[in-house]
Amino acid sequence: MIRSELVQKIADDNPHLFQRDVERIVNTIFEEIIDAMAAGDRVELRGFGAFSVKQRDARTGRNPRTGEAVEVEEKHVPFFKTGKLLRDRLNGK
Repeated sequence: MIRSELVQKIADDNPHLFQRDVERIVNTIFEEIIDAMAAGDRVELRGFGAFSVKQRDARTGRNPRTGEAVEVEEKHVPFFKTGKLLRDRLNGK
């Protein structure tokens, strides 16, 4: 499901809301999650999962084409851990 499909589904399930308002709500939720993660915070949605940021240290890597050593900078990457409810539903429990 992509963002526009999510907006359409919510708008269809809530006919009293305008689609532009639903789109604004969805965008606001995503922006708040992004802003919290950018600040280094953890975002937990009970029953769904938790978003967090993990730090990868700087290291020496290899260019797969030439085999030459390359310095890889430290970076922060998003991480998602599923919640128990989501995990159980995916496994048919």
